[in-house]
Amino acid sequence: MRLKLLSKSLPGSGFFPLNGWALLTLTLSGLILVPVLTVLLSLFADERQVWQHLADTVLGLYVRNTLVMMVGVAVGVILVGSGTAWLVTMCEFWGRAWLEWMLVLPLAAPTYVLAYAYTDFLQVTGGFQIWLRRVTGWGIGDYWFPNIRSLWGAILLLVLTLYPYVYLSARLAFQEQSVACLEVSRSLGYGPWASFFRVALPLARPGIVAGCLLALMETLNDFGTVSYFGVDTFTTGIYRTWTALGNPVAAAQLSALLLLLVLLLMALEQFSRRRARYYRQGFKPSLTRYRLQGMRAVGAWLACGIPIELGFVVPALILLNMTLRQGELGRRFWSYAQNSFLLSTITAVIAVLVAVVVLYGLRLQGFEQARSVRGLRLAVRLSSLGYALPGVVIAVGVLIPLGRLDQLLSDLRQVVLQQPPGLVISGTIVALVFGYLVRFLAVALATVEATLARIPPSLDEAARSLGQGSLGTLLRVHLPLMGGGILAAMLLVFVDVMKELPATMVLRPFNFDTLAVHTYRMAADERLAEAGAPALAIVLVGILPVILLNAQIAQRRNLGSSNEMKRLPTPLS
Repeated sequence: MRLKLLSKSLPGSGFFPLNGWALLTLTLSGLILVPVLTVLLSLFADERQVWQHLADTVLGLYVRNTLVMMVGVAVGVILVGSGTAWLVTMCEFWGRAWLEWMLVLPLAAPTYVLAYAYTDFLQVTGGFQIWLRRVTGWGIGDYWFPNIRSLWGAILLLVLTLYPYVYLSARLAFQEQSVACLEVSRSLGYGPWASFFRVALPLARPGIVAGCLLALMETLNDFGTVSYFGVDTFTTGIYRTWTALGNPVAAAQLSALLLLLVLLLMALEQFSRRRARYYRQGFKPSLTRYRLQGMRAVGAWLACGIPIELGFVVPALILLNMTLRQGELGRRFWSYAQNSFLLSTITAVIAVLVAVVVLYGLRLQGFEQARSVRGLRLAVRLSSLGYALPGVVIAVGVLIPLGRLDQLLSDLRQVVLQQPPGLVISGTIVALVFGYLVRFLAVALATVEATLARIPPSLDEAARSLGQGSLGTLLRVHLPLMGGGILAAMLLVFVDVMKELPATMVLRPFNFDTLAVHTYRMAADERLAEAGAPALAIVLVGILPVILLNAQIAQRRNLGSSNEMKRLPTPLS
């Protein structure tokens, strides 16, 4: 049956209507959801012996370090993100316009890259301590210097890379706040900081909380930093339980506990977004900024400039110096770059195709059976759950069902083809791409959905009146109009795959390294100079979505603001 005929309803009723596009959407969404369900179902497996061993040894340490990291990161990103957002939104000082977009730059660098860069720079033989001894005349054992490779060092680096989540949501909240409220605070004699603490901050609290929760999800996902710094968290514990203990079920159960924590954060994040959705705009489109001069302007510039310097500029310069110091890219650099490019491209193309199919099926179902579209929308929403989950959790959820499928296929090969047993899917690029797809499909869904929503339903009706079926309308009408959004979605998925470390570490085929894995291995072997070039390449690629994000923000500002607060564009929206 041709796809253009599949929009006709087939016999059936119930929560999910049975038509072709809906069935295809449900099938794809169900496949993406399999790893998540696998992890959740592992809670019912009986692994008391391993659990007792973990509880007696390291489980308490995992919980304590994870919670301390979450609290530390939450406090840090709220202070830095909301403070800088207020300064660039409500104050006028020299360099404000440049700082406003540069404050997003730390998103370009994964936290593990900063960990390697600062370790090289701050260690005993690093550039900073050499300079310090030269200036003071001290010897190596004559002074105390803080160790960056610690729990608090990991928290500091996570804050430097994740504060833009709070900065973006807080800036949006400040821009959309009621002008009348802020004018009243001025009329009562409140200055910039008094207005910030007493008026703006309470009004922006839901948006700030939403950005903070997104940062906490990324904190739970971090593997490279905590592993390199020797900090035991749930993420490193899951990896060790899988690789060292060789117990996939126990690893899945640890993953399930982390998954439950992430689901709690997601629920809180969605609650915050609902509360942040409505703000009165007042009677004026904008409010005159507070003009800062003298030392106040210097203080504002430093408050905004230091996070940029420490979160992006200094690490980039350190990586550049490491690359130049090495003198060459290395024999295998281009091979690793090719692997990263191949995986990123394949995943980006497949993710966009899946996103277009499921969202178009949802659009058609909304036209035909509005009452039943809620079930289909729920399935699509659940398929985007992977973006909020740590990569190592997804990797465990992917390997368990694929391992069982491989066992079945291996038995069939022996019986039917008389061939020796072996892995067919696990340990191949197929498993790795599937893991990436589960992790980053939400990125494509968010971007494609925003693009598809701008196409008016009247175009679908016009195409149908001209004899075009569902597939013809998609190919001849929607895809040409969605070109820009599709390219943006591919770019975002491409960069996310390029930077992904934990899922790649677990799922990659033997002797198949990417730039991220090569960087991690060189750093783990204390060959930091050799890690400079691949880490710098990852950062340079990561700048692309930052530029795209700033362009979208500028375009939104030029279009003007609406009466309803716009939500920070994330796949969790």
